[in-house]
Amino acid sequence: MAKERVFSLDAVRTDGWFERIGEGIGSFHALCDIVGEAFFAFSMITGARITALTVDRRNPDNTLVDFVIAPPGEEEDVGDVQRLTLVDFRHRLVAALLTEEAMPPAPERDTDLEGLQLHIGVRYLLLAPLYGYSLRKLMVEGRTSRLLLLRDGMEETYELNDYRARIRAHVREELDRASDRQKSAIDLTKVADAEVAAQRGEWGKVIQILGSWPAPLAIFLRTPEGQMLTPEARGLIAKGLGMLGTSCVKLGEEQQGEEVMRLAVQYAQDGVAAADIFRRLGEAMLEDGRPGEALGPLRRAANLGSPPKTIWPLLAKAFVARKKYLAALACIREARTAGVGDAELRTEIQEIEATLGPALTAWRGLILASSRP
Repeated sequence: MAKERVFSLDAVRTDGWFERIGEGIGSFHALCDIVGEAFFAFSMITGARITALTVDRRNPDNTLVDFVIAPPGEEEDVGDVQRLTLVDFRHRLVAALLTEEAMPPAPERDTDLEGLQLHIGVRYLLLAPLYGYSLRKLMVEGRTSRLLLLRDGMEETYELNDYRARIRAHVREELDRASDRQKSAIDLTKVADAEVAAQRGEWGKVIQILGSWPAPLAIFLRTPEGQMLTPEARGLIAKGLGMLGTSCVKLGEEQQGEEVMRLAVQYAQDGVAAADIFRRLGEAMLEDGRPGEALGPLRRAANLGSPPKTIWPLLAKAFVARKKYLAALACIREARTAGVGDAELRTEIQEIEATLGPALTAWRGLILASSRP
């Protein structure tokens, strides 16, 4: 019976390679946004170097990708530039990665790093960290090779052929997910449907209706066409994103919700929708236990004309949480003037009275005295 040989993979493991490359590419994040993070990594693995992108704002899948095929370390020939739509480019990358690759026998020596890489497969070494695999050891017994790896901190062992098949399945799933995403033109008529769902508190339905908006809108905002949108279109987009952000927050996705609302702020600028977006952003921060951060957006909302009945109680709550009782008292007076009843402000009023005590009583006496004829 053949003796098992064990090879450490420390010298050939590729953990973090994609992130390290990204640190040296100025347009890294933009390329990931447009092409897709996984597909940008695929392009590097297959040697498809992207030279230009022509973004189609109406249908991002029709974005044109100019690229050259050149193995790593070789200079590309500008005369060999190819052009495909984003959809076809993704299919080309996946087809290249799914092509069966020969598996040379395992090396005889631990120091034969090239032989180790070829046995496992260079592409499979590079794809591993994209899906959370950290390869640790190769164990060879006769004609059977097994990999010991970590995934989510747990050790797993696969026969090499099974590992390769598993990685190819991940690549296929990436293409399936990209194909399923609806990246067509933003349909502004959906805002009305989302508004009805939001009024009913159907937050999941709002996400279902508008959940595909943020990625293409983040790209569109950076285009000349995005900068030339009419105020009406900007306002409607901002309104939709605002409802989507609130829905995310209501369903426990606070960070994602705030990111969506910050995108909404960029579309709203100082238009008619801006007050509502800043109010939603401030309210989300307040509900997340960050009253200090909430004060900025809430003040901005007040300055932009947010309805007094809505904004002053929120500001009072934020100031009380920050122990700014005089500012909170001023907000309560504004809220009362706007028609807000004391029942809605009871918690804040009680805390202010308990803290200011006699000073507040004396101040109220002066106000009453000054109001007498």
